[in-house]
Amino acid sequence: MAILKSYLGVARAPFLLLPVVLVAAGAAAAAFGGQFSWSRTLLALVGLVAAHVGVNVLNEVSDMRTGIDLHTDRTPFSGGSGTLPGRAMSARTATVFGLGACAVALAIGIWLTARVGWLLVPVMAFGAVAILFYTDFFARSGVGEVFAGLGLGALPVWGAAFVQGGTPRAAAVAAAVPAFFMTFNLLLLNEFPDEEADRLGGRRNLVLLLGRKRAAVVYAVAALATPAALGVAVAVRALPAAALVAVVPSLLLVTPLRWALAAPEKAVPIPALAANVGWNLATNAVLAVALAFAA
Repeated sequence: MAILKSYLGVARAPFLLLPVVLVAAGAAAAAFGGQFSWSRTLLALVGLVAAHVGVNVLNEVSDMRTGIDLHTDRTPFSGGSGTLPGRAMSARTATVFGLGACAVALAIGIWLTARVGWLLVPVMAFGAVAILFYTDFFARSGVGEVFAGLGLGALPVWGAAFVQGGTPRAAAVAAAVPAFFMTFNLLLLNEFPDEEADRLGGRRNLVLLLGRKRAAVVYAVAALATPAALGVAVAVRALPAAALVAVVPSLLLVTPLRWALAAPEKAVPIPALAANVGWNLATNAVLAVALAFAA
């Protein structure tokens, strides 16, 4: 059990619900357009979960190597799992585990590409670059949040729609846009508690580049852009009217937005971090259900 706990720790198991709801949203968007395959959806899910595990594990290894994990004030939502600093697993074992997860994702991607066409290759290539270079390059170049929003937000939704068997229609693109904003914000808010550790570790994220107040404004804008994007998509008929129900989880934003607009210089309240995660998962999940119902 201790060994299993260490593997689940570096994989950040509680966060692996994100790829589930992303694939669900993309597959449901494709179903709304008349295309759906259970087998390809399940394969896409396994591949994306494996890719997410790879990102999480390699990130933990890098943060241990640079010392970031030795200085973070951990919360249930930020600061790493503590598995490597606690010596529950060696960095070498974690690296092998992370690369193994990436290999599984690659194998599934190749299989799907052989069946749906080469348009999937750019998505896979972007994902591979984002996984292998996120921690040591993108997170140190001021674009980590954007790459997270694309690699674990918009592109998985679009990709899950694409593997159903045809070029994704407007619904897939419309579902991908809020996914980008939500994953962007998922990372951005979690960077506030790690501000000092990230500075010592050489990272250059939006909190460090813009300062807490301006980064909090960026968070607020991206948060409000999510329900706005859903409303616009329904207005232009890219999404069915039923998709408006996915705006309801945005009520969870009250707590993080209150902090962002009133007291960003203070520590992020744990309820705000929890609401940020819940908003992300619930919005994608509700959108998936609404699109499946409409289909």
